[in-house]
Amino acid sequence: MSPARPAGASRLATYFHVHLVSDSTGETLNAMAKAVTARFDGVIPIEHIYALVRSDKQMDRVLGEVAAAPGVVLHTIVDRELRAQLEEGCRALDMPHIGALDPLVGALSRYLGAALSTRVGAQHTLDHDYFNRISALDYAMAHDDGQGTAEQLEGADVVLVGVSRTSKTPTCIYLAHRGVRAANVPLVPGQEDGERLVGLKNPLVVGLTVSPDRLVQIRRNRLEGLNATHASAYVEPDAVRDETIKAKRAFERRGWPTIDVTRRSVEETAAAILNLLTERRSHRVGASW
Repeated sequence: MSPARPAGASRLATYFHVHLVSDSTGETLNAMAKAVTARFDGVIPIEHIYALVRSDKQMDRVLGEVAAAPGVVLHTIVDRELRAQLEEGCRALDMPHIGALDPLVGALSRYLGAALSTRVGAQHTLDHDYFNRISALDYAMAHDDGQGTAEQLEGADVVLVGVSRTSKTPTCIYLAHRGVRAANVPLVPGQEDGERLVGLKNPLVVGLTVSPDRLVQIRRNRLEGLNATHASAYVEPDAVRDETIKAKRAFERRGWPTIDVTRRSVEETAAAILNLLTERRSHRVGASW
C-alpha cells in the first residue's frame, strides 16, 4: 500500500471538457463555471462555449461537439423545446448535463409564487439599468486619473483616491459595470494630496492603500513594460514607503474609509466599496476594509 500524499502536496493537473451552452451571450454561464471550477485545486477546464443557441440546427451542432469531446454540459437554455433537445441528446451520449440556474430559479419561483419568463436574454434588455451602466462607464472614463473639477466630481457616487498603481482605474471601470458612477484621483507627491476632495458632499471618498514592497514590484513591472527602466523615486523603496505613509495619514486625517488592495483583486476591492456604499446609505460607514 503506497503512502498517502501529504496534504497540500503538488500533483498533476486534471483536465476536463466543459461545454457551456447558452441562448444568450453566455456571460452568466461562463462566470458561474469559472467560480465553481476555481473551488477545485489542480483542476483545469477546457471550455467549449456556445452562445446564442436558438435553433434546432444550432443545437444539433452543439451535440456534435459534445460527442467529439466528452465532458460536462452546463446550460442556461430557456426555450423548453431546445432544452429538451439538449437534455435528450446528452442522455443518449451518457453525458452529465446541468441547468446552471435551475436551483436558484426554482427556489425563487416557490418563494414568489410567480410564473417563469421564457424570454431569451431577459437580463440583457435595453432597460433603465442598461443605460445607467453605460452612463456610469462614460462618467468613469471622463473622470479618470484626476480629470474633472471638484464641482464635476459631485456627480460621482464614489471617488477613489490613492498613490499611483493602486488599481484605481480598473476598479472604477468594474464599478461602472455595476451602475456605480466612480471617479479617481491620484496622489502625486508635490502636486496632488486630495485636498480638493475634502469639501465634496455627494460622493463617498475612499482611500486605497497598498504595501510599499508590493507597490515597488508593480511599478517596476509597469516601467519594464514601457521599456523605461531608469531609476527614479517612482520605484525607489524608501521614497515609495514615504509616499504610502503620507497617503495613509492623509486618509486618516480626513476621515476617509480605506481599503488595503495589497492582496485584493479588482473584484474584491469593488465588492468592499459596494459594501461601504451600502453602509453609507444606512449611516454606518466604517473606517477600513
